[in-house]
Amino acid sequence: MLARVRSAAVLGIEAYLVDVEVDLANGLPAFATVGLPQAAVKEGRERVTAALANSGFTVPLKRITVNLAPAAIPKQGSAFDLPVALGILAASGQLPAEALGRVLAFGELGLEGDLRPVRGALPMALAARAAGCPEIVLPAENVAEAAVVDGLAVRGARTLAAVCRHLTGTALLAAVRVPVGSLVGPPEADPADFADVRSQGAAKRALEIAAAGGHNILLLGPPGSGKTMLARRLPSILPSLTLEEALETTKIHSVAGLLAPGQALCAVRPFRAPHHTISDAGLVGGGGTPRPGEASLAHNGVLFLDELPEFRRHVLEVLRQPLEDGVVTLSRAATSLTYPARFTLAAAMNPCPCGHLGDPARECHCPAPAVERYRSRLSGPLLDRIDIHLAVPAVAWRDLAGSQAAEPSAAIRGRVEAARARQRDRFGGQGGGYANAHLGVRQLRRHCRLDAAGEELLRNAVARLGLSARAYHRVLRIARTIADLAGTAAVEVPHLAEAVQYRALDRARMPG
Repeated sequence: MLARVRSAAVLGIEAYLVDVEVDLANGLPAFATVGLPQAAVKEGRERVTAALANSGFTVPLKRITVNLAPAAIPKQGSAFDLPVALGILAASGQLPAEALGRVLAFGELGLEGDLRPVRGALPMALAARAAGCPEIVLPAENVAEAAVVDGLAVRGARTLAAVCRHLTGTALLAAVRVPVGSLVGPPEADPADFADVRSQGAAKRALEIAAAGGHNILLLGPPGSGKTMLARRLPSILPSLTLEEALETTKIHSVAGLLAPGQALCAVRPFRAPHHTISDAGLVGGGGTPRPGEASLAHNGVLFLDELPEFRRHVLEVLRQPLEDGVVTLSRAATSLTYPARFTLAAAMNPCPCGHLGDPARECHCPAPAVERYRSRLSGPLLDRIDIHLAVPAVAWRDLAGSQAAEPSAAIRGRVEAARARQRDRFGGQGGGYANAHLGVRQLRRHCRLDAAGEELLRNAVARLGLSARAYHRVLRIARTIADLAGTAAVEVPHLAEAVQYRALDRARMPG
């Protein structure tokens, strides 16, 4: 006999439907799975047979053939355990086959018949809704993330037996719905607040501009100047996630298996801070079984790279594509995957190997060639993709010991939200991205028109600093953000002058 069960699988961060076909034939007892199953899928036959027996069902002594269609796409993971078990029960007459026609099922089975969570429940639920499937059955621990999908009956179960009772109508599983409106909103108070940062007014201003326009930022300064402390407070001034951003971020974390049990949605912008020993696959994704890397896990949030020159050069170079395009494309012999990776890069580094170059309190003993070698670990094309280069001086004792209260993150975030609102009003309907950092060249010409004085200032800056075309455009984007923070429609000379000041490494390369 033949039975069919609908299921789903994840490819990249998107899901596609899979038809699980189970055939029982006469012959010596055997269990074969076809349709390009990988190791975890093949091992499912042992889990399925043990779960069926320990749940009180009969394992048919026949030749069992399971086909996972479409057969041309490799199948990974343990999510096919539940649909395979249901298909065997339906094919052997222990479950009415017509009951399987209305549901899409996925989940991993334990040997006792318990259902265990799997990765990618949210994208699979979205794929089910897009295909017109009215109902999905999945492990109870995955219910919260799948239940944010509207227009779909999401039913969670803890055992295989509970699923079968639901399908036969003996004991129905309750449909769960999570109102996403209550999950997305203003972020809660962050313990890392700018109110704790003494002095460093210039750095706070630069971080505010970075948050308002989605600009990448590099902080240069001696050890102990507060670079890391400042960067870790950047998420506290970022605008709230929109529902669309929250869903996209949650899909990535769901596929990576990073959602906490019972977590429905990633409601705050992610902050990722990998160690400098990370590999290129760990940073942008990949591996034998491709998974999202830190760049994609930081999508819609912040990727913080501390001690930037300590990262291996070839690892940093793989960031060029996501910094420019907002995506990571992984090409393999069998397939090509694209992960979203639109993040704000915050990086920190010392100005020299000893860290004291330019520090008035400590003398730097690094020879000029050593400083040049240290900075050359960062390629010019990579630095061009970082909008803001800012020198962060050491904090004086009188500032550390002072009692004057600093501006809290909530006040800064209010200005950032207002600037982002102006950007959405300006180009929100044109598909140009959600922040000034993502403006294309054509949009720059339209939204960053300069008067004669502005053109003269920028012409001199390009000539003196030797800015590349990419750096020139980044100066314009920063100036546009500064104007938005000031509430002005036009980019004026003061905005351009401030933007040019945020190219510290370009100024450091000036002759004489």
